[in-house]
Amino acid sequence: MQKLALLYKEWAGIKPQRIEEIQSGGSNRQYFRLFAPTGVEPRSVIGVYDSSAEETQTFIYLTTEFGRRNLPVPKILKVSEDYECYLQSDLGQTSLYQALADGRNAGGRYNLKEKELLRRTIIKLPEIQLRGGHGLDFNRCYPQPDFDRNSVLFDLNYFKYCFLKPLDVDFNELKLEAVFQLLAKDLTIDYGQTFMYRDFQARNVILSDDEEPCFIDYQGGRQGPVEYDVVSFLWQASARYPQSLRDELIEAYLESYRQHAEIKEATFRTNLHLFVLFRLLQVLGAYGFRGYFEKKQYFINSIPPAIDNLRDALNNGYCPYPFLQNILQRITELPQFQEREEIKDRKDGFKTTETEVYKPNPIDGKPTFSKYDNKGKLTIRVYSFSYRKGIPQDSSGNGGGYVFDCRSTHNPGRYEPYKNLTGRDEPVIRFLENDGEILRFLEHVYELADMHVERYLQRGFTDLMFCFGCTGGQHRSVYSAEHLASHLNEKYGVEVNVCHREQNIKYVLPEREKSGNDEKTT
Repeated sequence: MQKLALLYKEWAGIKPQRIEEIQSGGSNRQYFRLFAPTGVEPRSVIGVYDSSAEETQTFIYLTTEFGRRNLPVPKILKVSEDYECYLQSDLGQTSLYQALADGRNAGGRYNLKEKELLRRTIIKLPEIQLRGGHGLDFNRCYPQPDFDRNSVLFDLNYFKYCFLKPLDVDFNELKLEAVFQLLAKDLTIDYGQTFMYRDFQARNVILSDDEEPCFIDYQGGRQGPVEYDVVSFLWQASARYPQSLRDELIEAYLESYRQHAEIKEATFRTNLHLFVLFRLLQVLGAYGFRGYFEKKQYFINSIPPAIDNLRDALNNGYCPYPFLQNILQRITELPQFQEREEIKDRKDGFKTTETEVYKPNPIDGKPTFSKYDNKGKLTIRVYSFSYRKGIPQDSSGNGGGYVFDCRSTHNPGRYEPYKNLTGRDEPVIRFLENDGEILRFLEHVYELADMHVERYLQRGFTDLMFCFGCTGGQHRSVYSAEHLASHLNEKYGVEVNVCHREQNIKYVLPEREKSGNDEKTT
């Protein structure tokens, strides 16, 4: 920090007023925000400490070249003589990762604003890959100039030694090595003069004051295939992007790419599936090393969602290598990476279903579980209704549950374009989510509902009712009922009966073992 303060004084002629460390996630580089005294511009700059002089020199070269191409990257302000420290312009204080926190914490339920930020980001990726790569001296990239078989095999062996072997999964090493060689051959395609960002993910995207994406931390980039970056961005483990959103963003990427160059879409999609497989193995290798060996909790917590992505990829046929498919399938079936249920005898003569939910702590091989004793299957009923016609009657006889009044939120029914629509229609959904009041309202509803459902599962209760009322039972109440039903079904796997009373619509979200892309059963 002191070295950065001296570097700032050399550049600005004055000492910084204060210095704040910036959390850097999994990076070994250290980041700081240095603030100028009152009245001095710029108000802040970013200071970076990196013990690798070669990496710093690469970043400075790439940043200079990208700046000449008018790409949204920082400006290099000052570099220390030993290349261990440098100052760069401050692009903003909010990363895309931070901006997406609500959707990520909601298990991958992103609102329209968050989706728009993702779209704005991915349509800029071809500019970096194509304009950024054109005429670039890739020999100045660090630690190597291009994406080759050796780099692929390095990452695959990283997966084998840092993740697979610590799990004690039995496999034939010679056969696995043969598959790795084949995968490396399939991945090192003729990719042309394109720049591969290599670490294109939400943490490395900074939003400017007008929420335009800007890019940092591309010093590991090199000449390589464009599919790699698309997969890095869309299959980030903690993001939990639903496949429908991934599909939308892939289409946006392709449309943007076509504005710069021709692309063979069928080849792109075939390669994309292989890179999904490779990227998941690569990520698990990194998480295994940082988690199992360096014992960093952040990476340990990231393993289960990465396994979920792997499970989805296998189910979608992204692994065309049978031997590797068998190994990966067995990994996804390990007890520490899934929910499990056991039927046990109770002293009172009843059978109890005990559901154990994995809590990620696999370092010592002793995963812990939280338990829910479920004597009977819980069914949840979710209603929307109009207060003018009264609150729905409880047909179960339990008389429990919640009634939520949505009338405090902005009513789209007041406006002519929405009067004949409902809370299930996209224009109404967009109106409510852009306004934001309904989202804040539902945050509190989810908290209460989750607490209630978990307690009901523990006690073996079989019926729970949630009702949402608004003026006409058409817009706000329907939207709220739809989203709570989906939230509870995805999070707990319970059966949810949905009734939009005033719309005469009824359907069932069936009980299931885990979250997925199940379609509603009408």
